[in-house]
Amino acid sequence: MSGKVQNIGFRDWSVRRARDFGVSGWVRNLRDGRVELLVAGEEAAVDGMIEAVREGPEKARIDNVEARADTERAPKGFTKRFTA
Repeated sequence: MSGKVQNIGFRDWSVRRARDFGVSGWVRNLRDGRVELLVAGEEAAVDGMIEAVREGPEKARIDNVEARADTERAPKGFTKRFTA
C-alpha cells in the first residue's frame, strides 16, 4: 500500500488489528515508502483485515491498496518484519 504509511505506527497498528481479526502473517516497511502485508486466515477475517487496512490508523493517508492471492506460507501469529 502507498500513501502516508510510514513513521506513524502503521506496523504496530497492523499487528493489533490482525489479532482482532484472528489472521496470521506479517507487515513490513519497504524502502520506497510503501508498506507490505501478508495476511492469511478465514476468508471473512482476511477480507475484514483488508478493509481495515484501506482505512488505516488515524494518522495514515492510504492512497492505494493492492490485494492479491499469494502462495507464501504465513507464519503463526502476526509479526512485524524489518524493512525490505
